[in-house]
Amino acid sequence: MKFTDGFWQLRPGVTALHAQEAYDIATTDDTPDGSGIVVTAPTMVIAKRGDVLNRPVLTTTLSSPAEGVIRVRIAHHEGGHWHGGFTFPGATATGKASVTEDGGALTSGTITARVTPGAPWNLSFEIDGRRVTGSGHKAQGYMRLDADAQVDHGIVGNARSGEPAITASTFVHEQLDLGVGELIYGLGERFGPLVKNGQTVEIWNADGGTSSEQAYKSVPFHLSNRGYGVLVNDPGHVSYEIGSEAVERVQFSVPGEMLEYFVIAGPTPKEVLGRYTALTGRPPVIPAWSYGLWLSTSFTTDYDEQTVNSFIDEMSARELPVSVFHFDCFWMREFNWCDFEWDTRVFPDPTGMLERLHDKDLRVSVWINPYIAQRSPLFREAGDAGYLVKRADGSIWQWDLWQAGMGLVDFTDPDAVAWYQSKLRGLIDQGVDCFKTDFGERIPTDVVWADGSDPARMHNLYAQLYNRAVHDVLTEVRGEGEAVLFARSATAGGQSMPVHWGGDSTSTFASMAETLRGGLSLALSGFAFWSHDIGGFEGMPDAGVFKRWTAFGLLGSHSRFHGSSSYRVPWAFDDEAVDVTRFFTGLKMRLMPYLYQVGLDATRTGAPIMRPMVLEFPEDPAVAYLDRQYMLGPDLLVAPVFTESGKVEFYLPEGEWTSLLTGEVIVGGRWLRETHDYMSLPLYVRPGTVLPWGARTDRPDYDYHDGLRLRVFAGGSGTRSITVTAPDGTSRDYTADLEEITE
Repeated sequence: MKFTDGFWQLRPGVTALHAQEAYDIATTDDTPDGSGIVVTAPTMVIAKRGDVLNRPVLTTTLSSPAEGVIRVRIAHHEGGHWHGGFTFPGATATGKASVTEDGGALTSGTITARVTPGAPWNLSFEIDGRRVTGSGHKAQGYMRLDADAQVDHGIVGNARSGEPAITASTFVHEQLDLGVGELIYGLGERFGPLVKNGQTVEIWNADGGTSSEQAYKSVPFHLSNRGYGVLVNDPGHVSYEIGSEAVERVQFSVPGEMLEYFVIAGPTPKEVLGRYTALTGRPPVIPAWSYGLWLSTSFTTDYDEQTVNSFIDEMSARELPVSVFHFDCFWMREFNWCDFEWDTRVFPDPTGMLERLHDKDLRVSVWINPYIAQRSPLFREAGDAGYLVKRADGSIWQWDLWQAGMGLVDFTDPDAVAWYQSKLRGLIDQGVDCFKTDFGERIPTDVVWADGSDPARMHNLYAQLYNRAVHDVLTEVRGEGEAVLFARSATAGGQSMPVHWGGDSTSTFASMAETLRGGLSLALSGFAFWSHDIGGFEGMPDAGVFKRWTAFGLLGSHSRFHGSSSYRVPWAFDDEAVDVTRFFTGLKMRLMPYLYQVGLDATRTGAPIMRPMVLEFPEDPAVAYLDRQYMLGPDLLVAPVFTESGKVEFYLPEGEWTSLLTGEVIVGGRWLRETHDYMSLPLYVRPGTVLPWGARTDRPDYDYHDGLRLRVFAGGSGTRSITVTAPDGTSRDYTADLEEITE
């Protein structure tokens, strides 16, 4: 949200109060994390005693919730309403505070926050003694807005819901220095440019598709290439101006009387993500079978059991291995979503059908959402029990968008959670293996929650509670390591309930590229596992788009064929699409010993499987803006082809890189232009890699040790040890001599 009119003036109707000096600095034990520092910052420089009268102050409190993390709380009225922050499973209070005549300092691990006494206001952050950012003159602000203030409150995605836009009369903002050459990444799954400098970003989940500025997964966390990250500890609406208002600063603002944020030390991007995910939650182990190809009915297509069997049988006949079959919305009867009952008009024997699918060695996914349509028999059941979200007058909140008269399950009520989970248990007992947890973004703010939560806080956080309810019941019934979702919405901490997919894209090369940008942005927001609709969701892709997207989609953590009004079976496009699918599915199966291990590593480090180049090569300035290529784990570089002609331009960092598909060795540190047919794309192996190469091409969940081959690539010296863990948990270390190149 922009409060100023240029550098000198405020926008009409805006009154600003800024921290002008650190008038008083003291140690305190009264912080959320124990020991810390509290600073009284008047909104004018106190020159004489009378200046303390009729003068607001901002109180800034510093503490440390975990090693390498500094918590900053800015409050105008500390007794004012604050709707609370996120849950931090990794919080372990730490930090050493001191105050001298030179000011206050709080140190936690490698990071130190320093407050300079007097004017001008100066709060700085150092990592290993190097200043990385800070809050200076006019950075901490308390902003009052008149009713006719000429500002954009930044709430997106409301027009379709019919709910009133949230407005607020007071805001707190912070501005952190943006250094020369400093670049900002993250803030969730954003489909625009990977580097966020110059952008306005609203942290407010919305169902806007991939071709918009809106996001299904808004995360108030940004990562800087200067070796630190910042999490705004507010699940509600957070508005960012990244060098787009005060061009020398990153500004973030929240409505109300207080703002809290964490500064997280690196110094490398991986270390920042490691600390961030240790604090907010890391993903659990997910089953190896989920890495295989998911085939869907698509959305509004006509299908029954015969259709499903024809897809599966045709895939098998063409030697196209499928691991998961997904039933989208119309497995339930129209107007009944959700009643969790199979539509017996097209699936007369669902239990038998699921058994038959399992006999074909398939897992089964079904679509669900957190809404209960008025026609569903469960609407009355949930309404009578008080399990649906209510309006202030006690009536059930309903609307007609998506499903006629639908209500919203209140996941703040433990009894409602248990009720919802009981419906899922019935499906799991029937043979359903996992759930696509769709929606969760269009959450109203003109409602009352069972636990009294602030509606603004619940708008983004709702997705978390919804996905947690589903993930927990899968873990409980199927066991640790077997639970997996296919979720669309999330916020900070959502990475602990994988997998997420990119939402509704169109069937074009441009949408394919924006989809990748969204995934890379999400990766830099702490999410390790991610997928997307191969071929695009809306519209019918031409054969070229489908084949290029198939190659891209099968070089990621999770891969799904899914569309809106048309099927996504390869033979619907051309014979070559079948060949492309067979080749790249087989390639992924061969890579499973590598991919599965990278996924296991993510549970311990938080590092994503699909990695922006800047995450692996932070010292190479050439990779800073790259968003049309990525690293698949630490050792494979992928540059999807976004053209019909096959022409692709990409960058190879320094060293000897080897094409995994041709064996050609190319010296990097330069840009390359190549032309690829549909059976190929730039796929390069990092110098000195030892790549575990699996023996099977027909499934993802096999014994990786059986027939394992170690492929040693150019560019290294000495020896290298790698770990390979099979789906049954058997783990072995392998050592290879990098001088004995096998490729």
